[in-house]
Amino acid sequence: MSRPSGGSSEGLHGRRRAAERAWESWVGREPAEPEVRPEILESWQRSDAATTPAVTSAPMADEDETSAYFASSPLHQAVHDLAEDLRSVADDGDLVVAVTDPQTRILWTYGGRIMRRKAESVNFVAGGRWDEASIGTNALNLALRTDATTTVFSAEHYASIVHSWVCWAAPLHDPRTGAQLGVLDLSTTWDRAHPLGATTAQALARLVESRLGAVGPSPSTLDHAPVRGLHLRLLGRVEGWLDGARLLLTRRQSEILALLVLHPEGLSLEQLHARLYGDRQVSSGTLKAEVSHLRSALGGRLASRPYRLDLPVTSDFLAVRDAVRRGDVRAAVEAYGGDLVPGTDSPELADTADYLAVAVREALLADPDPVAAVRYAEAAPYDTDVLDAALARVDRDGVAHPLRPELLALRRARG
Repeated sequence: MSRPSGGSSEGLHGRRRAAERAWESWVGREPAEPEVRPEILESWQRSDAATTPAVTSAPMADEDETSAYFASSPLHQAVHDLAEDLRSVADDGDLVVAVTDPQTRILWTYGGRIMRRKAESVNFVAGGRWDEASIGTNALNLALRTDATTTVFSAEHYASIVHSWVCWAAPLHDPRTGAQLGVLDLSTTWDRAHPLGATTAQALARLVESRLGAVGPSPSTLDHAPVRGLHLRLLGRVEGWLDGARLLLTRRQSEILALLVLHPEGLSLEQLHARLYGDRQVSSGTLKAEVSHLRSALGGRLASRPYRLDLPVTSDFLAVRDAVRRGDVRAAVEAYGGDLVPGTDSPELADTADYLAVAVREALLADPDPVAAVRYAEAAPYDTDVLDAALARVDRDGVAHPLRPELLALRRARG
């Protein structure tokens, strides 16, 4: 992968120096917040509670168990079929290509001449555990956590052993169920960072997914997939499945679906328009076209006059709402993945997102279950009040709770 003018040496050196200054500020515990992307800072905070930036290599999982897992994984045949293409990419760009499981354990890897040696020195090899708790901030773990293509450059990595790297990782999904199977990662030295690195990783991940669709069903994932009706995950991400098959939804389609789920009795064109667009000047024809495309995606199961969904529906945001209403704090937090349709400009959905966030937080403060508090820290990393309440609950009970050390570590990492 040659470097175009957009990745000039001068620009990359400046970018690396900025990342190094931010990292040095962080590990040196300077009072000013480091100037890094929010997802990097949040990952550094989690990493602080679990490992050290001086870690020298990733821990290794059992070799035989890793081999057996990969042999039974739906990824095995797909990677085997595409191995020549993946190796060609690695050799041409002096990259290392890796495929992981959902716990960020590397299952398969291949490296160009120089990167192969660098990868072996830090256990970036089959069996290497590159989860955040083991090795700190890295693109593989962030791609799994955010379910999105991710770049981590130089000293954005928590561990100093990979400050000379740049990594691009894209999540891998089963195309039949939407289940996360792992990530595909491309890594090289920071000075070879390329504006198309993330795009290339994503394209290769889609290529692997296309092979998954061709090699037949995966019973282990289908058994746990939502099968009948429409299943939506709209908290912190946008995903949908129709009768077990993954839907490719635009954000606008997801917003329309969320509004129709909130109003099972149906909405008129005018009501849907107001709830979706608010005061913005958008024509009714535009909305009708959006609904028409969505109806086609749903196989016609979107009725009109009023608009309503004509099939069974489950969703994560209704699961959160219902759990809060019945006082099941742990279930509410487990289902809560973040904002409803992130970035939405629908006034009703923005209000609903605020309601869910406040409801979950208040439920936790009223009943600070330690398990739920640890889980909630992933969605709301800066909310120290919940951690304080959970610690107070543990200390008040007077019994050694197994989560107390983790709660303390999370609280200390937040100052």
